[in-house]
Amino acid sequence: MNEELKKNADTSYLLVEEKAAHYFQTLYDQVTQKNYVSTITNDIQSWKRNHIHHPLLSFFSRGKRKPDTQGFYHYIQWLNYTGKLEHYLDRSISYIFMRDLGKALNSPETQNRVRRVVDSLKNHLTHSKTKDFSMAGLYRWAQKEGIESTIIWVINKLKTVSSRIPKGMDADQAQRKLIKIIGGVIMHVVEEMNDGISPQERTQKLDEAIRLGYSYGLTYPFIDDLLDAQVLSDKEKKQYSDLIRTTLITGTVPKLGKWTGRNINLIRYIHTELSEAFEYIKVHQKRETRKNFFEQCYVFFHSQEVDRVKNLSNANYTNEELYIPIILKSSSSRLIVRSVISAPEDEDFDNRTFYYGIYNQLADDFTDMFDDLKAGAVTPYTYFLKYHNKRPDLINPFELYWTVIANLIHNVYHSDPKTCEVVLDRAINGLKRYKERIGNQKYNEVMELFARGDSKFNRVIQNMVRKADDVDFFDKLLRDHMIAILKNDRKEQEDFFDKIKTVRHEINSILKISENENVSLMKDPIIEAANYTLEGDGKRLRPIMTWFMGVNEYGLKKLAIVPLLRSLEYMHTASLIYDDLPSQDNASTRRGRPTLHKVYNIAIAELTGLFLTQKAIEEQASLDQFDSKTVLHLIQYSAQMTAIMCQGQAMDLDSKGKQLTLEQLKMISFYKTGIAFEASLIMPAILANADEFEMETLKNFARHAGIAFQIKDDLLDVEGDKNLLGKPIGKDAENNNSTFVSILGKEGARKEMWENYCLAMEALHAVPRNTTFLKHLLNYFVNRDH
Repeated sequence: MNEELKKNADTSYLLVEEKAAHYFQTLYDQVTQKNYVSTITNDIQSWKRNHIHHPLLSFFSRGKRKPDTQGFYHYIQWLNYTGKLEHYLDRSISYIFMRDLGKALNSPETQNRVRRVVDSLKNHLTHSKTKDFSMAGLYRWAQKEGIESTIIWVINKLKTVSSRIPKGMDADQAQRKLIKIIGGVIMHVVEEMNDGISPQERTQKLDEAIRLGYSYGLTYPFIDDLLDAQVLSDKEKKQYSDLIRTTLITGTVPKLGKWTGRNINLIRYIHTELSEAFEYIKVHQKRETRKNFFEQCYVFFHSQEVDRVKNLSNANYTNEELYIPIILKSSSSRLIVRSVISAPEDEDFDNRTFYYGIYNQLADDFTDMFDDLKAGAVTPYTYFLKYHNKRPDLINPFELYWTVIANLIHNVYHSDPKTCEVVLDRAINGLKRYKERIGNQKYNEVMELFARGDSKFNRVIQNMVRKADDVDFFDKLLRDHMIAILKNDRKEQEDFFDKIKTVRHEINSILKISENENVSLMKDPIIEAANYTLEGDGKRLRPIMTWFMGVNEYGLKKLAIVPLLRSLEYMHTASLIYDDLPSQDNASTRRGRPTLHKVYNIAIAELTGLFLTQKAIEEQASLDQFDSKTVLHLIQYSAQMTAIMCQGQAMDLDSKGKQLTLEQLKMISFYKTGIAFEASLIMPAILANADEFEMETLKNFARHAGIAFQIKDDLLDVEGDKNLLGKPIGKDAENNNSTFVSILGKEGARKEMWENYCLAMEALHAVPRNTTFLKHLLNYFVNRDH
């Protein structure tokens, strides 16, 4: 490493460290003199008028009892019903403008912007038809902004990152942090836009914001969290830290070189991903902001490293050693966001953000103190917990926390009433949430230790914690809701794949066709060929769909629908045999094995396809535990769908070498693929005598799910892995087939897939059943790699 560059980086760090030391000395003087006590007590006397309600008012509002905040939409509805939603959103958005955007709340411009955001958010929360955060909702927003390709890109990135998080780290938290950082960068970019910006320029800036947000946010799971976790060995951590430090000092990512350690595959992936992210940020940096960006990144990284190497067994850390690094890392993490987007210098923003950071850090460290203590991490709280009886010189971090609050309100934000309101709301809310989480007894023990320096002041604070209302914040509600969604989705997805594996195994066990006793004197090549094809590594999606809907949603008996499950797979397998023939797609492999006509001959393949079609009808006719009229209706419907599938295949063959329109291709895709998915849902519905509206809704879902599935197939044919697919790629181009990719290009095909994904997901909202399985099936359709 160039020694001159290292010296410059260290000099820059020392300058900022000097500023942090001066700030800490100011706080130290205030906390030792206990100036904060009278200041905050007076602030609370004014503040509590808006938060301590008369008992009589509480009596009359009992019918509007506050619900559990874990129920996101119920809580929003309750706030709206009680007339509190606007004030709730106002303090929440005001806080975000202070914390994340570094704004002063007494600015008329900031007040106007807060008002616009509050009005827009209130309208969305009270009128939006979308009842949950979802990929479909995100994509619909992207369509309005013209950034569909960007959202598809970031969805795929988030999925990959989540799958790469090693054991010992929290994949849901990593994903949440990434999303939060991306959202923060978008906020900064939107804040920098003027009202006269053109739609094209807005689209471009939002595209860059998302990619920059991802690029910067990636450092949290793959640098900060990874180095904090017990995933890498000490030697690997040293190698990795040196690599990061070299990058920030030189402005160039060094090659990975020789890596000694068991995590080589993880590090290779991270090195590639972070390298691309770093280059993207660097390319989008303006020349005048690049130096500032690298300096802030170095301060952030080095201050974290200084904190990370501390050992809780060392009883000799000074107050300065405990607090100065957290002033630096907490402020620089937010200062970086502004330099990431190359925003112009703003001294007021820099100062407010610099002084504000430690407030957030102390609040977070308070909440996490026992987890940090268990992990052996050194924070002001864990260190005070361990050494307060031996080290009378140690600052009580809880007292410093209130000192920071007093300093912010009166010295940084100049006694602005709105700032005082929002900051005290946040502080009391943090204590209320902490008390709810750990319980009264544990909370009182914590307070007995940290608030014993002034019992009178503590009584004032705890009185507010017990009695104060209207101090909740939207970002906390959103955070809890997002974590709940991510954890629930992960659990549902794991259950989905586990159940699919189990059901697939059950279906495989019932498919084999027995030899016909009447022809036992001769070898039966048709049955042998049929079983060869059925034994292939098929996904069994169609009978699995039928099993889930029939058994789980309609309450049909498993044994009663076994013939229907067989019939669906027999019919599907027959269609594949015909599809692979030389007269059609002329495929050489299917399901990872040679196609039937390659193993036997074309005649046997054709006869086997016909044989399986008839076996399917035979199976349907043996559904003897259902009313005969119902079974006849099912067979009639099945025959109609088979006829349509044949028409679809004929259309597909006729289209070879022709340029189809998008609508023609969608129709063929529905006939070839969507109709089979429809049958898998409608046939159990027929057996259960479901009403017509439900069947039409399921048909709508199947139509768009089938098209999305076919588009993914087309994409895999040009960019898939042959080993995962079990068949050659590039067959569509070789056969001169019109596909979604050939008509729309890869990017256009992805957009069309996500459009049909959204339409299918929106159709599910009208299905009067538990649609969790269908939701995850649809997610599998668009995210699969084979």
